[in-house]
Amino acid sequence: MSRIRLVAAIAAVVVGAALTVVAANSASAAACASAWSSSAVYTGGMTASYNNKNWRAQWWTQNETPGTAAVWADQGTCGGTTTPPPTTCNHPNWVQGQFYAAGSIVKYTNGLYYIAEHDNPGYDPTISTWYWEPYTCGTNPPTTTTTPPATGGFVVSQAQFQQMFPNRNPFYTYAGLTAALSAYPGFAKTGSDTVRKQEAAAFLANANHETGGLVHIVEQNQANYPHYCDAGQPYGCPAGQAAYYGRGPIQLSWNFNYKAAGDALGLPLLTNPWLVQNDASVAWKTALWYWNTQSGPGTMTPHNAMVNGYGFGETIRSINGSLECGGRNPAQVQSRVDAYQRFVGILGVPAGNNLYC
Repeated sequence: MSRIRLVAAIAAVVVGAALTVVAANSASAAACASAWSSSAVYTGGMTASYNNKNWRAQWWTQNETPGTAAVWADQGTCGGTTTPPPTTCNHPNWVQGQFYAAGSIVKYTNGLYYIAEHDNPGYDPTISTWYWEPYTCGTNPPTTTTTPPATGGFVVSQAQFQQMFPNRNPFYTYAGLTAALSAYPGFAKTGSDTVRKQEAAAFLANANHETGGLVHIVEQNQANYPHYCDAGQPYGCPAGQAAYYGRGPIQLSWNFNYKAAGDALGLPLLTNPWLVQNDASVAWKTALWYWNTQSGPGTMTPHNAMVNGYGFGETIRSINGSLECGGRNPAQVQSRVDAYQRFVGILGVPAGNNLYC
């Protein structure tokens, strides 16, 4: 063989080997999943592509960038275009607030499909996971549903809290709420999972009513402010006659309530009631204090009403029963009940009996 033919043959072998390597590398790169979106909700098992890599969510996540958060597991380099959903899937888009019968299949905003396990009035498939399950359509890979983890073991996740209070005042933070839970460890941790979620929903529904959807931090009618000083108490009103107006999620008012709550929580609320409107954790703690220890015009604490099966109506009685229950103000009662029914729906549990007072 001449030297020219030998060089040509070697070159052909080298080129062929290079093409083989390129082909092998191309074949080894998986197709890229749908591009990661900071606004999308991902549950355990769902995949997304970012920076030419596929990533798999290990649990619930939103707005956590792949590669910077432990929730995402690196699935390796990907190449090519994102694989669209199979053409065999032509189910309608999910619509919030639309009724879905059990068995209905919808396409969610993240491009994945979900099937209704139970009738529901349009709950979010990624939040109300008791009502919905991921649905494998055509050749879509199966996904695994994981309930969004809640800070400190609280039965309401941050996403669910946001869904309950989309227009809340920034003062009422989820972190403030979860930081306050340690003050009353039995709250939303007593009884079955259903009972725990019902109690959390009941507490938040009453807070919703008292604050206009967690919008108001302090009582709006300033003309009432001087009325909340019971001068007959031995400790008086050291912060001023008009200092004990309603504040926080359940609108703590009166000097004797500030004194009792402060003593229970180890806070100087009698002399500095403004702590309740300046510190979100303190505000939530005062609401939990009332919920777990006070019966007001009722016969039991709201906590005991929920964990012992007396129903949501008894929580209304204990908070404002003298003004609302017994037909005194049915519109106010209905406002509380409506919020409670909406919140238990978000949490995926029934409302139970005895909703009214």
